[in-house]
Amino acid sequence: MTVDAMFMWALALLLFSAMLTLIRLLVGPTIPDRAVALDSMTTTTAGAMVLYGVITRQAIFIDVALVYAILSYIATLYIARYLVKKRVGLA
Repeated sequence: MTVDAMFMWALALLLFSAMLTLIRLLVGPTIPDRAVALDSMTTTTAGAMVLYGVITRQAIFIDVALVYAILSYIATLYIARYLVKKRVGLA
């Protein structure tokens, strides 16, 4: 098995994982479940972008994955802040 084939398998597994978390995002019974599913899905998607960049030898995908991961982190923090305010009764 070549290195490219292993990267393709890893990419396929990451995309499959992202699809499973998408189901959790759509069906999740509570808002925190959906927030965790969204964070997990964006993380696996960023990993898939990095693997795709390595496979195709295009560094732009790695840069895009970094920006995507940073925006995902900020969104997760914002959702967590909203949930805390909602629990306290400020939102």
